Amino acid sequence: MDHPTAAAKFVANDTRAHWHDKALWFVREKRDRMAHGLPEWEILRETAAAIKSHTITHLADLLEQFEENATKLGATVHWARDGAEHNEIVHGLLRDHGVKKVVKSKSMLTEECHLNPFLERHGMEITDTDLGEWLVQLRQEAPSHIVLPAIHISKEEVGELFHDVLGTEAGNSDPQYLAEAARHALRQRFVEADAGLTGVNFAIAETGGIVVCTNEGNADLGTSLPKLHIASMGIEKIIPQAAHLGVFLRLLARSATGQPITTYSSHFHGPRPGGELHIVLVDNGRSDLIGSDEFRRSLSCIRCGACMNTCPVYRRSGGHSYGTTVPGPIGSILAPAQDAKAHHSLPFACSLCGSCTDVCPVKIDLHHQLLTWRKLIAVRGLVPLSKRLSMRLATAVFKRPWLFNLGGSIARWVTPKLPRFLIYNPLNAWGRQRELPEFPKESFRQAWEKRRSSSGGDGKDTSS
Repeated sequence: MDHPTAAAKFVANDTRAHWHDKALWFVREKRDRMAHGLPEWEILRETAAAIKSHTITHLADLLEQFEENATKLGATVHWARDGAEHNEIVHGLLRDHGVKKVVKSKSMLTEECHLNPFLERHGMEITDTDLGEWLVQLRQEAPSHIVLPAIHISKEEVGELFHDVLGTEAGNSDPQYLAEAARHALRQRFVEADAGLTGVNFAIAETGGIVVCTNEGNADLGTSLPKLHIASMGIEKIIPQAAHLGVFLRLLARSATGQPITTYSSHFHGPRPGGELHIVLVDNGRSDLIGSDEFRRSLSCIRCGACMNTCPVYRRSGGHSYGTTVPGPIGSILAPAQDAKAHHSLPFACSLCGSCTDVCPVKIDLHHQLLTWRKLIAVRGLVPLSKRLSMRLATAVFKRPWLFNLGGSIARWVTPKLPRFLIYNPLNAWGRQRELPEFPKESFRQAWEKRRSSSGGDGKDTSS
């Protein structure tokens, strides 16, 4: 299903679409306040971008350095070419240790690899312990946001879900009550778990340590009780030195949720006494992006979700409409790199406003890369015929100023006189969610010429 078709289902619920938009913009505003509170904000962004650029161009060396140092600390490092190999490695470790119950903190990489259903098919019980991730797991859905996975779910829906699953009071949607019910249920899962799985926010080549950032402390609980800790990590998560970590920690939480720092930034340097730490490094197409001059910079992403919180298309269409693990602007770059035919519509789910690029903490030129993908998708013949024909028509008009001016004049005169049903009807999909603005009485060209005449020809108003 392409993005416009999937998005139509989301926007059909007008109330949900509006509070989803409002909730994400609230997070965007918090991010702005945090950014404005740091005079060195742009210096941090420049520094982070430079570190990531260096990392990508020296990735092989840094990964080998990380493996060497992590091994010295007592960890075991595994290498996976793709998601299937990652899942086999994780399953093999769990099987060899006789694991039946697993607790997992938030990990978009395991979502990317579809680890949960894979382990469930092999008879293992796996519980996502991040509250938002647990909610979507109970609803048998994918996360709709990489930081706020249940942003599309209302508290009333959570109340109904917990009543069905946990036996809470019917109709009770008080957030504190629901959070306490979730805490009680999840604590039992932690106690019973045979192994803990986490993602990795940052891995430090210099030390061989990994860092996991959470706001709920679930990664700490999940790795403190069981003796087996498995950390799944995309190869792009590496950074060269421990001194670089502070740059990213100052950027990550501020960009993601408008916090000064995540509540828990947990550092793992080897296994805990009597335990085991296994780190699985996953490629899954990332090496192909390194070889791409156009899209290499997308690997700098630190998965903060800021581009989603600001994107007008994402806010109004929901994360599930993208049909990929990582939605929004960054997902619309990464997904076509995996399968351009399946995700040909995603680079067009963008207004090219550039807001995503403006907020990206590592200064990825997101909207430029989306525009490049549009060109490549057109060259590969993956643009639908309806869009190709409409673009050819628009091109013909824009190439002929006289035709553009004539069309504008006719539209300004005719459209206000048309009966409403001729514009807003079931045959016009555009009009279902939009209202045409009031047409001006004169065109921009006419207004500009009038201004020039009144200002003596230089365009500057001298009337005052």
